[in-house]
Amino acid sequence: MTGFKIIPRSQSSFLAQLLVPVAAIVLTLLAGSVFFTLLGKSPLASFYAFFIEPLTSRYGIGEVLLKMGPLLLIAQGLAIGFRARVWNIGAEGQLLLGAIAAGAIALQFELSDSVWLLPSMILAGTLAGAGWAAIAAFLRTRFNANEILVTFMLSSIALQLLYYLVSGPLRDPMGMSFPQSAMFGDAAMFSPLLSGTRVNTSLFLGLVATLLAWIFVQRSMPGYKLLVSGLAPGAAGYAGFAANRAVWLGLLIGGAAAGMAGVAEVAGPLGLLQRNISPGYGFAAIIVAFLGGLHPIGIVFAAFFMALIYVGGDMSLVSVGLPNASTTIFQGMLLVFYLACYLFVNHRIQRQVASGTVASAEVGGSDADHTGSGATGHA
Repeated sequence: MTGFKIIPRSQSSFLAQLLVPVAAIVLTLLAGSVFFTLLGKSPLASFYAFFIEPLTSRYGIGEVLLKMGPLLLIAQGLAIGFRARVWNIGAEGQLLLGAIAAGAIALQFELSDSVWLLPSMILAGTLAGAGWAAIAAFLRTRFNANEILVTFMLSSIALQLLYYLVSGPLRDPMGMSFPQSAMFGDAAMFSPLLSGTRVNTSLFLGLVATLLAWIFVQRSMPGYKLLVSGLAPGAAGYAGFAANRAVWLGLLIGGAAAGMAGVAEVAGPLGLLQRNISPGYGFAAIIVAFLGGLHPIGIVFAAFFMALIYVGGDMSLVSVGLPNASTTIFQGMLLVFYLACYLFVNHRIQRQVASGTVASAEVGGSDADHTGSGATGHA
């Protein structure tokens, strides 16, 4: 009788790590071809609608950049926590809290023309997102509550809070009972960046966050401590790196970035508070962070690719007739294939033979302890 076992590698190949996103994208495209064929659609026409058509017009390019902004901003914040193995899954809720805080200020000072109104909204939204993430940080460090579950459940609470506010206290009294707030004034809006499109100057928030994330990760001692805390918790503790501090820092940075992205949405393309603020940026940014290898530069390209999927998915509804769920399916396949490919970077499959010998099967990358494709040893 034979069986298989997944065991860690003693070291992983750097080249294999670089190829993981490429392999994940290729596998997603192959699986997408099968998916489109089963739907009775041409794979070539579908891929053209997803990845080429958005870039053939000024408006399409603007939409890609518009969606790239919040994805880039949130993913840069989440990646810092992920490097320390702090799993913030609730960026969607933190985005909503940032949007609510910014919207409340914009509505309170709707007649103000002050140049400080928009900066005040950005600050309030950033603090609100960080504050929402701080709940999970407190529960994790004080009661050892799992931050994955806590942040995810807090997202549902944030969504219900938004529903309550736009249907009650913040609802536009002249809005014919629609669950939305009044429109924001011009002073509370980001300026247009490209004429004829909806992209605005909030895109610079993501670009600045990328620069700051690179400096933090590559050139700062707190960034180094976070990395060590994630890679070797025992060694980090021995060196005096507090695990609780890593939890707080990882969650607060991720929450602040998500809250700022919420400000960019309501003070950018929306211009008001409504029930549907985000099309799932907080969850899609998790895929972006991993697809970018948790590296600030890689995340830029991953954010652009994910934004292309968002816009291409919308265009494919009309040009090809694909179902509305195609975008979500693409995102899901991309994450699954990425995780599957990444598994074999740090692990290998070992076949156990009934006679007591073990045969190792190498998949993707090298292993320093592996001396041959048919190596055997005692189980």
